Amino acid sequence: MKSKDFLSVADLTSERIKTIITNAEKLKTEGWKTQLNEKILALLFELPSLRTRVSFEVGMRQLGGQCIYLSPDEVQLGKRESIPDVARVLSRMVDVIALRTTSHDNLEILANNASVPVINALSNVEHPCQALADMLTIYEHKEILEGLTLAYIGDGNNTAHSLMLAAALCGMDFRIASPKGYRVDEKILKTAQQFAADSQSTILCTEDPKQAAEKADVLYTDVWISMGQEAEAKQRKAIFGKYQINSQLLGLAKPDAIIMHPLPAHHGQEVAENIIYSPQSVVFDEAENRLHAQKALLVDIMGGSEILMPDLR
Repeated sequence: MKSKDFLSVADLTSERIKTIITNAEKLKTEGWKTQLNEKILALLFELPSLRTRVSFEVGMRQLGGQCIYLSPDEVQLGKRESIPDVARVLSRMVDVIALRTTSHDNLEILANNASVPVINALSNVEHPCQALADMLTIYEHKEILEGLTLAYIGDGNNTAHSLMLAAALCGMDFRIASPKGYRVDEKILKTAQQFAADSQSTILCTEDPKQAAEKADVLYTDVWISMGQEAEAKQRKAIFGKYQINSQLLGLAKPDAIIMHPLPAHHGQEVAENIIYSPQSVVFDEAENRLHAQKALLVDIMGGSEILMPDLR
C-alpha cells in the first residue's frame, strides 16, 4: 500500500500525527493559502455527508485546489463499475481521492489499485479524519495532549476506533465504556495498546460509564444508532440507555472537563437535552476543526508545507 494513503489512524506515527495537528493550528491561525495550486481532490461518496463534504471542499478551495464530488448514485462502486477500474481511471485525472464508504474492504481495494493517495473519509471500521479534528480541538482547549484522560461513552464504533488509536499515539489515557457486545474491535484494540505502551499511556475498556468518566479531562460520545443500523434502533436504545453524557456523568469528570461529539447528535439519547450547548461543550469547535485538520492532512499528503517541529507536551 502506498505510504501516503490515510486509511487508518494507525497509518500515522506519533511524530506525524503531532506534526499534522501543529500544522492544522498554524493553518487555522495564519490561513496559509495557495499551497495546493491546481491540485484536484475527488470526493467519492457512498454515504450522505454534511461536515465531511463541506470541510473537504472548502479546504481544497482555501488551499488553491479544486474538488470534484461524486454522489452515491454516480459512484455505485462494484456495481456500475469495478473498484479497480474506478481507481485506475481517477488516478489518471485527479491528485488525491477521498472515499466515504460502508465497506472498509472497498476502501482498501481502491487504495491498492490507485496510483494517487487515498483518504478514508469514513468507513464502517474507522473515521480517521474525525480523530485528527478531535486531537486538534483537545489541544486547543487544554494546550497539551500527553497525560490527559479521554473518556468515550457508548458504542465501540468506527469513531471510537480512530479516537482510541489517536489518543494512544498522542500519549493520552483512553477509557471506553460500552455495553457487552458493543466493545471495540479486538484487533484494533491490540494495535492501540501497542501505541499506548510506546507513549506510556493506558487504555481501559469497561461496561461502567461512571468508571470511565471519573476525573476525565474529556467526555466524548457518538450516536447509538449509526447509518445502516436503523433496524436495530429499538434494541439499541434499550441497551444504551445508561450510556448518556448528562450532568450527573459530567459531575464525575474534572471540573474543567470538555464535552465532545462528532455530530450529528440525537439530543435526549447519547447526550442529554441541551448539554452540547453548555459552556463545557466544544462540539462546534470540533466540527469547525474538521476543516483545519483536513487541510493540514491534504498538505501533508500532497506536499507544499514546511515541516514544523511539534511540541504538544
